[in-house]
Amino acid sequence: MKATARTMGISYAIREMLLPARELEKQGHRIIKLHIGDPNKFDFKTPKYVRDALCAAVEKCDNGYEESEGNLELRKAIIEKEKKKNRIDLALKDMIVTNGVTEALQMVCAATIEVGDEALVPGPSYTSYLEFPKFFGGKAITYRTMEEEGWQPDIDDLRKKITPRTKFIAVINPNNPTGAVYTAKRLKEIADLAGEFGLFIISDEIYDLMTFEGEHHSPATLAKDVPVILVNGFSKVDLLPGWRLGYAAFHDTTGQLEEIEEAVHKQARLRLSANAPCQMAVIEALKHPKDHLEGMRSKLKARGEFAYKRVNEIPKLSCTRPQAAFYMFPRVESDHWKNDRDFVLDILNNCHVLLVPGTGFCPVYGKDHFRMVFLPNEEILGQAFDAIEAYMRKVA
Repeated sequence: MKATARTMGISYAIREMLLPARELEKQGHRIIKLHIGDPNKFDFKTPKYVRDALCAAVEKCDNGYEESEGNLELRKAIIEKEKKKNRIDLALKDMIVTNGVTEALQMVCAATIEVGDEALVPGPSYTSYLEFPKFFGGKAITYRTMEEEGWQPDIDDLRKKITPRTKFIAVINPNNPTGAVYTAKRLKEIADLAGEFGLFIISDEIYDLMTFEGEHHSPATLAKDVPVILVNGFSKVDLLPGWRLGYAAFHDTTGQLEEIEEAVHKQARLRLSANAPCQMAVIEALKHPKDHLEGMRSKLKARGEFAYKRVNEIPKLSCTRPQAAFYMFPRVESDHWKNDRDFVLDILNNCHVLLVPGTGFCPVYGKDHFRMVFLPNEEILGQAFDAIEAYMRKVA
C-alpha cells in the first residue's frame, strides 16, 4: 500500500544521518556523535529540584488529562517569565502549552498555510521550519543570513522575497544551526518589514537564556503593534528535552491573530493535552532561580571557543565564532567531495565522527557546510577534531 506523498516527502537530516552511524556501531566502531542538540546525552543533567518536582507531581496529581490549553498555574508562571524577561504583557487566553516547540510550530503552520502559500524562514534554518510549510501544501522560502556578518539576517534579501502568498516571517534567535545571536537593530528591521506588508512574526526563542556573546532580544519587545507568536520551551535551558514541553504565546495588541489563535486552540483540543505531571513539575523550574545556568553557559562558551579554534586550524574548513547555544556551522572549502552530504558520510566512515550536512538546514544557504554540536567535553571534542584534521590533511 502507498503512503501519502506529504509524509514520504518529509526529510529530517539530523536523525537520518544516525542510520549509517548505527551500522558502523554494529561493526564495533565507536562513533563520536556531534549531530544532535541533546545536552543530557553529555555532562549536562536535569537539575535535581525539577526531577524531585516530577516525582512529587506524579504522586500529587490524578494523572488524568490536563486542560487543552495547559495547566493554569503553569500558564501564569510563563506569563510572569515573559513579562520579566521580555517586558511583554500576555493574557491567559493567549498562552497555549504544547508538546515541545515543534508542536507549536506545527499548529501555527496548520492554522495559516494553505496550498501554494509561503513562509519566510532564515537560511539556514532548523529543519522543522522547512518541512512543516511543505507538509501543509505550502513552501518555505529561505531568506539569506550572512556568514560574513556572523550569520545576521540580510534585510534586503528578506524584502525581495515577500510576495502576496507570504503568510509569516520566522525568526530563530539564538539561531540553530549557526549559533548566531541577532542584533536588536536587525530584529527591529524585520518587525518593520512585517508591519509594512501585514505579516506576523513567529519567533523561536528556545535558546533565549543560553547566550554567551551578545544579548538576546525578542521581536515581541521590539515590534510594537506587529503581531508576534513567540514559541519557547523547557528542553534546552531547563535540560528537559525528553519531556517535550513548550508553549506558544500570542502577542497581538491589535487583535489581528484572533482567528489564527482560535485555530491553534482547536488543534490543542483535538490532541487533548500536553503531559500533565510534567507541566506541574515545570512550574517549579520556572519559580527556581536556575542556578545551573551560569555553569552551563561557562562550559558551553569554553567548548565553543575550543571548537572554533580547532575547526579553523583544519585545512579546507572555516567557521564563525558561535554566540549562543551549542551549534557551529562550518564551511567546507574543497571540491574533493561532490556535496556536503558526501563529506559528512566520508567523515563518518573514515573518522567515526557523526555530523549533519548543511543542506539539511537549507539547500541554498546550507550548501557546502555542516552542523556540529560542541556539547562534549574538550577531551572528546579534541579526539573528534584530531581524527578530522588528520584525514583532511591527507585527502583535501
